[in-house]
Amino acid sequence: MSLRGELLAGAAELPAAAWQGLATGDDPFVSRAFLAAAEQTGAAGPELAWQPMHLALRDAAGQLAGLLPLYLRQHSFGDFSHDWSWAAAWRQAGLAYYPKLVTGVPFTPSPGPRLLAAAGDAAAIQRGLIAAAKDLVTQWQASSWQCLFVRESERDLLAAAGLLLRRGVQFHWLNRGYADFDAFLASLSADRRKKLKRERRAVLEAGLRIEVRHGDEIDAAWWPAIHRHYRSTFLRHGNHPAFSPAFFPRVAAELGRRLVLFLAWQGEVPVASAICYRNAHTLFGRHWGTDIACPGLHFELCYYRGIDYAIAHGLERFEPGAGGEHKLSRGFEPVPTWSAFWIADTGMRDRLARFLARESEALADYEAEQARHLPYKTRG
Repeated sequence: MSLRGELLAGAAELPAAAWQGLATGDDPFVSRAFLAAAEQTGAAGPELAWQPMHLALRDAAGQLAGLLPLYLRQHSFGDFSHDWSWAAAWRQAGLAYYPKLVTGVPFTPSPGPRLLAAAGDAAAIQRGLIAAAKDLVTQWQASSWQCLFVRESERDLLAAAGLLLRRGVQFHWLNRGYADFDAFLASLSADRRKKLKRERRAVLEAGLRIEVRHGDEIDAAWWPAIHRHYRSTFLRHGNHPAFSPAFFPRVAAELGRRLVLFLAWQGEVPVASAICYRNAHTLFGRHWGTDIACPGLHFELCYYRGIDYAIAHGLERFEPGAGGEHKLSRGFEPVPTWSAFWIADTGMRDRLARFLARESEALADYEAEQARHLPYKTRG
């Protein structure tokens, strides 16, 4: 198969019809809508050192065969690569770590498809994307190409191409055929079930009304409050809220029912919100914030409403985001995540391979230990 590569300066350069021909699994984060909105509203642009240079492969007839979302980066803020110490190691070796090339979703550590193939021999197209990305590392004098939060099928292709694999751990809720939220509750130990009910009761006793809305059901007048909630959480933790007030209304309008909002009302005032996304199989939790102090409200909006929604809509899993061992006691299970790294310098590649092997073993042990503390009744 003869393929020709070209670099796109933004997701919007690729027509929507061509993007729809890619095998994205309906993942909202590698949609043209999400990436273009992030790039054109300032979250993924030069101001925050996300230079889009998406790699498109075209066949001999000029038709799109594959796409690799790709950014040139001068630092690691917002890509969740957890490589801050690596930059110091490169400096100690007399090498420059930045720039680096990153395939991932800005400010979104959600596992999903990265090697996007159109119709045809998907594996051959994906191998072509990998080979072209490795060549770009040399052309742009980058230290590495990082393909972050990949699916397991892509993981194997990346490993076969010589990329180093890095294991991570997240906590996901898995739908085990629950008929409703009460059936999920019944699967928990008595102690955990009692605590969960108490957390939910605190929200009810506060007199809050919770609504579920999709992207095409959100009143324009609510967005300032929703963005304020999102922004306040980031500022409270000393982080930069990268998504601007213009981002969420735009992406909601384009994604429609693939954006899910859990909104808490105090009378006629929206006082807290949690922004999620979804496809046909998975609910993805992303951002939350509140104007009020209410015991249990974070757990209600960010976890319990999502579980309830996933059950009601027949979704297979709920991925509430990175980190958080506190999710374990609320029914979220430890699962491995995978990222892949092509390191240009062979000496640093060897050093990093040894480090990642030790880290992977430790994380596998951590995952197994956490699984021993799940709140469920003993499963047969």
